[in-house]
Amino acid sequence: MRSISIPLKLINLQDDGYHLLVEVVVFKATRLVVLDTGASRSVFDKALIEQHLAETLQVSEEINAATLFTTTTTIQATIPELKIGSLKIKNYETVAFDLQSVSDTYEQFGHPPISGIIGGDILMQYKAVIDYNKMILKLYK
Repeated sequence: MRSISIPLKLINLQDDGYHLLVEVVVFKATRLVVLDTGASRSVFDKALIEQHLAETLQVSEEINAATLFTTTTTIQATIPELKIGSLKIKNYETVAFDLQSVSDTYEQFGHPPISGIIGGDILMQYKAVIDYNKMILKLYK
């Protein structure tokens, strides 16, 4: 089993504690996402998904992803390629939420906006190990 090491960025959200950010490449652009071990699955920002995949979206009234953020409508889409470090995930089935308020909060604290959340589906599948001392995420293929 080969491991992939991805650098993490630790940010302090004042009274909200710490969040880990990781760079991913989606739609051929590097974006920051939150690493969230409490999220059952990974999600991406609705505006980002709509911008790139408007013609292929499926809207559902069910809530398919349990994260810190709630919604009454989920949008399902397939991202052609998601890269996390050297890991390439082809045709990643995702759910999109409106993450604008989260990005706004980050920006209020002087942090960059975020485009998504990496959650338990990816972390479990690739046997993620978070090394807080070295600030790296290890994924195993």
